[in-house]
Amino acid sequence: MQVLSSQVRASKHLASRVSVSYVLFVPFCGIFSVMSDAFEEIAAGLAATARGFYARGWLLGTSGNLSAVVQREPLRLAMSRSGVDKGELAVNQILSIDENARVISQDGGKPSDESLLHIRIVKDRGAGAVLHTHSVWNTILSDLYAAEGGVKIEGYEMLKGLQGVRTHEHAEWLPIIENSQDMPALADSIGQTLKQHKEAHGFLLRRHGLYSWGETLAQAKRHIEILEFLLETMGRTLRIREGKF
Repeated sequence: MQVLSSQVRASKHLASRVSVSYVLFVPFCGIFSVMSDAFEEIAAGLAATARGFYARGWLLGTSGNLSAVVQREPLRLAMSRSGVDKGELAVNQILSIDENARVISQDGGKPSDESLLHIRIVKDRGAGAVLHTHSVWNTILSDLYAAEGGVKIEGYEMLKGLQGVRTHEHAEWLPIIENSQDMPALADSIGQTLKQHKEAHGFLLRRHGLYSWGETLAQAKRHIEILEFLLETMGRTLRIREGKF
């Protein structure tokens, strides 16, 4: 009887351990499943956005890069891979990176060289997505207005497409930052600029391109569309009125 009693107690103990393990294991797997689904959805959105921008001439060749936040704590971003044709960007070319721009995707790969810039904007602005385009007009104006330190855009109805803007009388200041291949130093310059211009919806890197962001990918996409439209409008107006180029 004593042996039987011991066996019963052992069986109950084992059952208890199995039950606890099961309860812990199922949610754990569920979390990873949800994260995986979220990443796939975000990656698909980034790929579609890239292809759309390419069609408009804003991401030709391998230029530009895109990112979106997958989770905040710890920070995980979906980031476009380096050196890929944005007109053919596929979901499997979107990488998962941490707050130090280290790849944590299983298939590896090299993220965009400008990943640190995206991370800085996400942290300093609380952005949910960051987009970077290389259009002809944003490149021209980033050089033309470099001496002024930025481009002032005002009086246009399309300004109301920017988050928080309610009137065409709004004056949007797009700061211009000197380009650099030293990404940590450039990220610091961007951080300083964002602190000085807290209301800005984007900035230009001189002779390089436009950065904008949003709380969501849809909002970031809208901001890029609005700013690209306005920059092209200003450029074409200067060309007609003043014959600058």
